[in-house]
Amino acid sequence: MYHILICDDDKDIVSALDIYLTSEGYRTFHAADGLEALEVVRNHDIHLILMDVMMPNLDGIRATARLRELTNVPILLLTAKSEDSDKILGLNIGADDYITKPFNPIEVLARVKSQLRRYTTLGGRSGPQERSDLYTNGGITVDDAAKSVTVDGEPVSLTPIEYNILLLLIKHPNRVFSTGQIYEQVWNDPSLGSENTVAVHIRHLREKVEIDPANPRYIKVVWGLGYKMEKF
Repeated sequence: MYHILICDDDKDIVSALDIYLTSEGYRTFHAADGLEALEVVRNHDIHLILMDVMMPNLDGIRATARLRELTNVPILLLTAKSEDSDKILGLNIGADDYITKPFNPIEVLARVKSQLRRYTTLGGRSGPQERSDLYTNGGITVDDAAKSVTVDGEPVSLTPIEYNILLLLIKHPNRVFSTGQIYEQVWNDPSLGSENTVAVHIRHLREKVEIDPANPRYIKVVWGLGYKMEKF
């Protein structure tokens, strides 16, 4: 049985997460601030942490930094939409992913399962990057040797064009590719008049790898420039 620590000073959020997680067979531990979270981790075998950002005494960002001195278990930040700078800071100091409030319980469970699977089967935080043909970003994993894709641990079926677009983007996170560059590298042809073709395939790809294709988390448009894979 996996042990999950829920750290949030909002009792209603803790209660809701507790219901979702225990219904899936997880055992939960609770903390109301970062100091309590540190104490729980020191005294219990914790496999994953859900960490709120805004808390009294010791906030989620500083708690994450201190937790990384104790453990390498997955840490998922719970953030408000307005806390973009905190998301980036949290990821830079050791958080594995973030979930934006108000959250969808299906998304929470998917992220939890994905992080636990990656942590236990790939040997922790550095495992996926040790293979040169395995690319992971957030919940997306592309195994180029097996030509397979999983999203939050679930297999996804892509066409060859969709696969090659995803592979190009995930191999170069945060790099912006113009539609012309994408077309030339994926289709291996001159890009004249390629904008609509690329846009259609990007839309289909988003429908398969994004939880909310209308508000993509991974494959972002950079207006007037092209597309990029947001790094997580």
